[in-house]
Amino acid sequence: MIQFENVSKIYSDGTEAVKRLNLTVEKGELLTLIGPSGCGKTTTMKMINRLIEPTSGTIRIHNQDVLDYNIHELRWNIGYVLQEIALFPHMTIEENITIVPEMKKWNKQEIGRRVDQLMKMVGLDPEKFKNRRPNELSGGQQQRVGVLRALAADPDILLMDEPFSALDPITREQLQKDIRALQKEIQKTIVFVTHDIDEAMALGDRVCLMKDGEIVQVDKPQQLILQPNTEFVRDFIGEKKSPWQTAVDVIMDQSKSSVISHLQFERKNFNPNGVYIIVDDNNQYLGTYKDGQKLEHPELPNDIQLVHTTEIFLRNEIDILPVVKHNKVIGTLSYGDIVHYLDSKTKMENGVVQ
Repeated sequence: MIQFENVSKIYSDGTEAVKRLNLTVEKGELLTLIGPSGCGKTTTMKMINRLIEPTSGTIRIHNQDVLDYNIHELRWNIGYVLQEIALFPHMTIEENITIVPEMKKWNKQEIGRRVDQLMKMVGLDPEKFKNRRPNELSGGQQQRVGVLRALAADPDILLMDEPFSALDPITREQLQKDIRALQKEIQKTIVFVTHDIDEAMALGDRVCLMKDGEIVQVDKPQQLILQPNTEFVRDFIGEKKSPWQTAVDVIMDQSKSSVISHLQFERKNFNPNGVYIIVDDNNQYLGTYKDGQKLEHPELPNDIQLVHTTEIFLRNEIDILPVVKHNKVIGTLSYGDIVHYLDSKTKMENGVVQ
């Protein structure tokens, strides 16, 4: 989808911001760029829509060099969300959202439907909010509108440049949840720059960690935690991440010893005592049973953090829950898994050899 091939950026003062970078962002992927200040993450992102021109190398979108695109058409097809929301204060919310569709000469009915659709996606009632001005909205609501404006013309790619860093922690966490939910629905290709490791790990399908203009490691969040390539990666992740913020798929039981097929269940080809997770032939989650009785208990999204899972366990009075990705069971999580993981982290912090 987006390919960097030996891309470098050297500024006029001799600063080499990006050095021979090679990176592919897959279609429908949310890639987070993270690293120390000055590592080149923002420069890397801005070269995608040519806000910054590369000094050497090639960047391709849909296998076409970005330099071969008409620059206006390139940017129309790439949504861009900034930390500074930059909504036009004299325009209504609807007018702010519709800027690019109008430039692309969409008809009014199509634009109206698009505005209503997008606003409903992020919990903003169109009838209540679309005729308001930006100063009548909270900071979190304004940033949601900034995201909708970037999505309005249905671009293939969305670039997000530290969009939540100026918001309070509660609003920021809610917007992170909104983006995760929205991405599951719209499946855009998103490059998200952040200086917050917890945000990078929570949002990214993959995380690209940079240092001094180079990629140190690009990997799934759980692989960065479990298999850091260098001491820098280990220190960068470890210094900034609490064990409670670990995603459940890092510590889940992948053996699926408590998972059985619906055919096994129907034929009673299992020990009837205990808790079992039932799946269909495609590994889709069907339900949880205890001693043969179906329980009304939720599944755990694979990217949910441990800090939130304990509440779910306590609320539902159960010792084991399925971990689900795209509605498919990829493992299970128990109280024992959580305790063992936290105990291992405590021993590591105290210098105890395990």
